[in-house]
Amino acid sequence: MKNKLKILSLLALSSVAAASELDNLLSTSTAIVNQIDTGTTLVGAATEYAHHGDALSDGSLSSTAHISTEQLDAYNAALTDFATNYQPYGDLTAVLESKAATEISLMNSAVDTFAEVVVEMVQVVELTEKIDAALTPANEEEVQTFVSDNIEVLQIEQETVDTYNQSVDDIETHANNASAYLAVANSEDAVAFLEQSIETANTTAEQTSIMYDANQQWVTMGYNTTRNLTAVYLNGVDDIGIDLYVTEADILAVGSDSEFYLTGPTALGYKCFMTGECE
Repeated sequence: MKNKLKILSLLALSSVAAASELDNLLSTSTAIVNQIDTGTTLVGAATEYAHHGDALSDGSLSSTAHISTEQLDAYNAALTDFATNYQPYGDLTAVLESKAATEISLMNSAVDTFAEVVVEMVQVVELTEKIDAALTPANEEEVQTFVSDNIEVLQIEQETVDTYNQSVDDIETHANNASAYLAVANSEDAVAFLEQSIETANTTAEQTSIMYDANQQWVTMGYNTTRNLTAVYLNGVDDIGIDLYVTEADILAVGSDSEFYLTGPTALGYKCFMTGECE
């Protein structure tokens, strides 16, 4: 997950760099034009005073109109970069990846909340383990004593449960959003389809409104210049063929093999999770 976030962050930075290609070309060309303007001004002055014999410069003004090697190199580099890399309709893939990165960040915040609230309730794991291990009435009496001695710690507040429930909902929502945006970004057909609609609307990818709709099972793109929407389905019903929806069993199977689950309290057990003393 950390590596994925790092990759998405780098992609977001690449998007910023791409967006500045036109700005770089404008800046470097303007620097050259400013020198030419200065030179033209000096030449105009020279043609005037040379014919009238009424003025002299100190002999060094011409250097102020020089175009430096640094300015020349910067301009030529910006020219090549613009010709090779600039995308007049924006970088749709970068926009989608940036939206996915935002959703992953929101998901990670919700995961932090989930982890914190689970630790608040982790004593229930210990209690369940004690009950499961109680094989005799004497063992059950020990459990009762444990509960009596720790009842305040073992009780769970409604506020804690509400926080737990909300964090699970938020994690699922942001994970689905991120997966939807990345799936579209990773599909050449989907990107080409949406890019064509951007050109038709005469706008840029950065000026569009992109949203995943769980009810409609699609990613839509809206435009400032029109009320029309372009949609890519994620359930395999259109020609693009992106089909992401899997069963609950599939989701739980992936989760049970995840590092997050395998290092959690229900997989490790209470003592191992809380103290690091694992058998």
